[in-house]
Amino acid sequence: MKRKQKGFSLIELLIVTAIILIIAAIALPNLMIARMSANEASAVESLRTIQTAETEYAATYPNLGYSATLADLGGASSSLCVASSTQACLIDNLLASGAKSGYTITWVGDGFIPSVSYNLNADPIVRGSSGRRSFYTNMPGVIRYSDTGAANATDPVI
Repeated sequence: MKRKQKGFSLIELLIVTAIILIIAAIALPNLMIARMSANEASAVESLRTIQTAETEYAATYPNLGYSATLADLGGASSSLCVASSTQACLIDNLLASGAKSGYTITWVGDGFIPSVSYNLNADPIVRGSSGRRSFYTNMPGVIRYSDTGAANATDPVI
């Protein structure tokens, strides 16, 4: 009398596991590339959002010009933000903190009152992992990029 097999044999489980690992090895690099592309798109959109907020800030506070810090564009953590020159309630606090979606956003003002210019950089926290390119923009609003290091005003336009 032949015994009826119940369940899977060890070799069958090993074959299924090997197939899953092969599929994961093929999919993982594509997933990393997609994540870096999404982080780069988020960084560019973050720079655009900050540019829009700076324009509104300068229009609202013409005696100050552009904001003195990136944090000045943010606001209270509650939904009842009362706008002022040091808490303009124009961007969310995550963006105002200078870190978002694998990128560090650096804001540098001109130090004048009223402020007439600013520089923004968005650099990947880990180049090649959280993003490939760095981005730069300043007061006119043209976004530039660099594949090798921090972007500046002489790099190509997106």
